[in-house]
Amino acid sequence: MNYLPDLLVPETAVSVAGLTTYIQDLLEQDQQLRQVWVTGEVSSATRYRSGLFFTLQDPDAKAAISCVVWSSQIDRLSTVPTPGEQLIILGRINLHPQRGQYQLVVWQVLPGGEGLRALRYRQLRDRLAAEGLFDPARKRPLPAHAQVVAVVTSPQAAAWGDIQRTLRRRYPGLQILFSPALVQGNQAPESIVRAIQRVVRDGRSDVLILSRGGGAVEDMACFNDERVVRAIAECPIPVISGIGHQRDESLADLAADVCAHTPTAAAEQAVPRLSDLYVAHRDRMVALSDAMQYRLEVTQERLQRIKNRLLRLKLEQTFQYEMQRLGWLRQRLLQGGLATWQQAHQHCQLLGQKLESLDPQAVLKRGYAVVRQDGVIARTATEIEVGSAIAIELGQGYLQAIVTKVLPPETVEGRP
Repeated sequence: MNYLPDLLVPETAVSVAGLTTYIQDLLEQDQQLRQVWVTGEVSSATRYRSGLFFTLQDPDAKAAISCVVWSSQIDRLSTVPTPGEQLIILGRINLHPQRGQYQLVVWQVLPGGEGLRALRYRQLRDRLAAEGLFDPARKRPLPAHAQVVAVVTSPQAAAWGDIQRTLRRRYPGLQILFSPALVQGNQAPESIVRAIQRVVRDGRSDVLILSRGGGAVEDMACFNDERVVRAIAECPIPVISGIGHQRDESLADLAADVCAHTPTAAAEQAVPRLSDLYVAHRDRMVALSDAMQYRLEVTQERLQRIKNRLLRLKLEQTFQYEMQRLGWLRQRLLQGGLATWQQAHQHCQLLGQKLESLDPQAVLKRGYAVVRQDGVIARTATEIEVGSAIAIELGQGYLQAIVTKVLPPETVEGRP
């Protein structure tokens, strides 16, 4: 006997396809399910040509959901799902009508330890970097000798004491301006921005230190806030960040002109050590003295070379002058010697003529004769006696004669 329950059966019933479509519309039109973050552990994963299919489960709640990453999206994932990994999944809910099952179509996969904060950090970093806020060309050099240093930090932070001690130890007499701010919590970003703006309005500071001590990652969230980053980038005063952590760079570190990581290091970057300045100044003085001495020696050597060249040039000029003078003297000597020789030659000729005229033989040849008596030349007639034998030398030949008569000079024949 068939038993039919006393139920009201409608004239029309919803088909499976209709029900599935209705559920699909509910799921896919829900704004929260169109972009949802889901965390869980990968229990299984299979790779096909169409994509990567895996199951994400929550072991504690005994719940699981099927997930798929289409092949075109796999290369864009930060990490590829692997069984046993804790992941954070970004995707949308999609219903598969043929099997009547819903699944999560995955857009991005993050390691479970990084979470949404890391994703938002990267997204904000990339956006601000695209605007040029982290461009090295925007970095301003720190002043070599800052006279006024502003510090933005919490008055209760150990960083404030570390910075004061470091600045006063390195640069006694430095003026330090303190602009207090919250450096932790939800109100910290706005507080930091106001503190920076106070320093800018004051207008006395040469450099600004933004600092806090170390802490948990959550405590550092204010230094990744966009408002703080923009306040640093827009600050007309060079900014040194000393956030006090070295595991990751905050966005404030990237925007600052100098990143020092710790408060003490930030203070050391802000001002030089006076003792170092003294040593550097002394070294510069020694180097300057050495340079001047070297320059002086080089100049002296150059002057000496020029002097030697001038001396050589003067000697050459003197030598050339003396050679010319010697040529002139030689020419004058030759000319004078020739003239003297000619005069001497003429004189010799005259003397020769005189000698010839005085030569007895020449006289004899002109018709004169030499009378000798006993070999002695008779100079006057009175020296010879009558009857004496005399020798008469003519121009050619000799005569022997006997004196028969001696006449006085007045009666010589042929004379009056």
